[in-house]
Amino acid sequence: MKIVDRHLFSELQAKAAASPRGRAHYNLHPTVEADIHRLVMAVQPPSYVRPHRHVQPDKWELMVILHGAVSVLTFSAAGEVTGRYDLEADGDQVAVELPENGLHCFVVRRPDSAVIEVKRGPYQPLSEADFAPWAPPENAPDAPAFLEKLKQAKPGDNMAAGLAGE
Repeated sequence: MKIVDRHLFSELQAKAAASPRGRAHYNLHPTVEADIHRLVMAVQPPSYVRPHRHVQPDKWELMVILHGAVSVLTFSAAGEVTGRYDLEADGDQVAVELPENGLHCFVVRRPDSAVIEVKRGPYQPLSEADFAPWAPPENAPDAPAFLEKLKQAKPGDNMAAGLAGE
């Protein structure tokens, strides 16, 4: 049996704070080959999750906020924000299920946030083609400025507009 409790949150939050990516995971699924993946992820600002999609058939993703607050953003292929879902552990909106092949990301709105993700397995690493071409890679010099745009983004905003080099 695996238990998700405040002690686990504390351990993951400390690991996330020490991680260059600002994230730490705890897998509830037994192996990367499992049909359904379940994981607890602690995230610290300014963690940047590059907008991406899961193109495999039936590769939906469920995100449930456990602690803190994050915003899940969805996008058109051209970079328009199609949805913003502000998940708060103590709020009205606590979960969102994302369909297969939909561009999405999330931004951390409070330190020490934690989410549980449930998605179809088996694990397959994302390729460059799975990422939004208008979003900078995690370590790119313009990633911090793009993250600031994501934090303020609302439906109808075009995230591809005004990027460096345009």
